[in-house]
Amino acid sequence: MGMPRSKAASAAPASSGRVLELIRTGEAATRTEIGRLTGLSRPAVALRVTELLRHGLVTEGATAPSSGGRPPARLEFNAAGGVVLSAVLGISRSQAAVYDLGGGLLAVAGGSPEVEHGPHIALPWLLETWQRLLEECGRSAADVRGSGIGVPGTVEFATGRTETPPVLAGWGGVDIAPLVAERFAAPVVVDNDVNAMALGEHRAVHPGVGDLLFVKVSTGIGAGVVAGGALLRGSLGAAGEIGHIPVRDGGGTPCRCGNTDCLEAVAAGPALLERMAEQGRPVAGVAELAGLAQEGDPDAVRLVRQAGRRLGEVLAGAVNLLNPEVIVLGGLLGRAHDHLVAGVREVVFKRSIPLATRQLRVVGNRSGEQAGLRGAAAAVLESVLAPEAVNARIAAQR
Repeated sequence: MGMPRSKAASAAPASSGRVLELIRTGEAATRTEIGRLTGLSRPAVALRVTELLRHGLVTEGATAPSSGGRPPARLEFNAAGGVVLSAVLGISRSQAAVYDLGGGLLAVAGGSPEVEHGPHIALPWLLETWQRLLEECGRSAADVRGSGIGVPGTVEFATGRTETPPVLAGWGGVDIAPLVAERFAAPVVVDNDVNAMALGEHRAVHPGVGDLLFVKVSTGIGAGVVAGGALLRGSLGAAGEIGHIPVRDGGGTPCRCGNTDCLEAVAAGPALLERMAEQGRPVAGVAELAGLAQEGDPDAVRLVRQAGRRLGEVLAGAVNLLNPEVIVLGGLLGRAHDHLVAGVREVVFKRSIPLATRQLRVVGNRSGEQAGLRGAAAAVLESVLAPEAVNARIAAQR
């Protein structure tokens, strides 16, 4: 049973931000419904609704069904009242997009800026691409309410500073947010790409699931953890770094982090490509290897399934610890999901406690390349549309 709310908390009158939340989630569509849900007087409801209308956050549309007397006007969240910018920067490919305030995709573009050379190369590409996409939608920088960016590697979430991952040394300790806010003056949310993918896949495909693990298996391996419907980032933002948990019988394989036999060193794309080459079957990249496995190539199937078992070894511990309802496998290697899922299931269901796996589903990523973009947009939307953020914006414009 939850703790009773304090008198002070329950006595605080619902703010304009809270009223917007009721309209946005569809809990209330008329002034009467708002009054009933919040306990606010009619003049207090009118004041807040007028404020939201004036700031373009809600619109007043066709009338709602009447219970007698004058039919009440229907209030709707104004998804077209602004836009958010979203991006996922990747080692091989980056994407940028513009979404409306309801999370609807308005424009998207991809490109290959040299991310490994640091933000001073990648960010100009991103800012120019966003500008072009805004023009495509007939919008301007003034319409931007926030920006969300997913980057490869660990992010100290509270500060938005990237840590120094061995692959992306040029990104270490860089404050990305001020560089973006200089061009698009609005809040900036920076997170690692796997967290963005986890959030995007959760909101689009599994919104009713409280606890979910999203695992990206590509050049590296990482996880995004959704607990109780929200991203679990840990105290600094390093939650989900499963690629650097060691596995048994790794043969003393050195990892780029300095340790040996890390999951990433033995089961991520480069290790599998190396093994294919040793068998006299050189393959151009991780995506091609995944394609071969899905087509049933015996060597590729064997390697991907083995990688799934290695991944399952680490995930069994995560399942016992977090008890997720769904594990989603994504990333370039995740495209060979039939064989990757089979390998993961084989070990997880053997090694985890029965109660933790009773309802567990292990599935492939269904929102594909859009997962990260949608998640970066969702993270910034949830931040800028939170009641306290809406109240602050209204107060600033008074």
